[in-house]
Amino acid sequence: MAHEDDPLEHERASWKPSPGLAVAVPDPVRNPGLPPHRERMTDKDPASMKRAVRGVYTLFYLSIAGSIWAIAAYMLFPIESGRIVDIRNNNLFIGLGIAFALLAIGVGAIHWSKAVMSDREFVEPRHATRGRDTTREAAIKAFADADAESGFGRRVMIRNSLIAALVASVVPGVVLFRGLAPFNSPEKPHAGDPVYLLEHTMWKKGMRLAHDPSGEPIRAADLTLGSAVHVIPEALAEVSHSEGYLDEKAKAIVLLVRLLPEQLVESEERKEWSYNGIVAYSKVCTHVGCPVALYEQQTHHLLCPCHQSQFDVTDHAKVLFGPAARPLPQLPITVDDEGYLIARSDFNEPVGPSFWERH
Repeated sequence: MAHEDDPLEHERASWKPSPGLAVAVPDPVRNPGLPPHRERMTDKDPASMKRAVRGVYTLFYLSIAGSIWAIAAYMLFPIESGRIVDIRNNNLFIGLGIAFALLAIGVGAIHWSKAVMSDREFVEPRHATRGRDTTREAAIKAFADADAESGFGRRVMIRNSLIAALVASVVPGVVLFRGLAPFNSPEKPHAGDPVYLLEHTMWKKGMRLAHDPSGEPIRAADLTLGSAVHVIPEALAEVSHSEGYLDEKAKAIVLLVRLLPEQLVESEERKEWSYNGIVAYSKVCTHVGCPVALYEQQTHHLLCPCHQSQFDVTDHAKVLFGPAARPLPQLPITVDDEGYLIARSDFNEPVGPSFWERH
């Protein structure tokens, strides 16, 4: 925007074009100038302007209604049943509400700029980036002029309805965050307590260790020295996906490793937790819950591929390197009368990230 008091006038007067590759032509292109200004209907008719203003804030209020509908749809179409039709309806109606809310804000803002804001053309010549104090004052004045031309400070209904629509458009997202966490119910009284859920897995005394994913039980005699086997509880095969198969597997999954008995460094209270050099540790990293499944046979180290935490299998899976805060939980094991590996009990500490242990 040009100003009568030009702070760079002295600089422009001293500018000279470089003679490098400049070529003077006899018929240079002339500046066509701006076309004649065409007034809008809202500029000529006050009644039309009032209708445009009403249309803008009506769109913003419709956006608020869309946001409220998205919140209501979250409650009217619950997904706790797990049925596909309920999940589909929940996603459909929440999505429609959010989409309508954002669309109304966009259409209202465009209609505001096209029909209500000041409509005039001007030329803003380029100038040096750094200006004087007078230039900065002119910039402040430009903001003030923009506010006056847009009517943001003067048209209270448009301003307030826009602010309300923007605030309301965020609320459905905040409400939906609640759906990311489970909640307690009479059937599942501990569903909303992550500490309890991670302290208890499917492992219990006498349950056989089985291959993942086949579910075949594992004989201790079948494990070769240096082998590493991915293990799940044998009873996991009886759990359907609708009953939480993946959740139970994520908590109970184990890595089974066989070493020489003399290679193990075992404390007195854990001497009975291994069997003939076979140890079982949770595969869930104690940093952020990634699967610890990379076993280095020569060093007997377990590596988490996500953030490179390393654990020593020979010494209670203690942390050797990386951001993990505690060793991997160990599953106490032994064998039954048929030689199959079984659990002595559940884990004696919570599995997964250390946050829950410090709860």
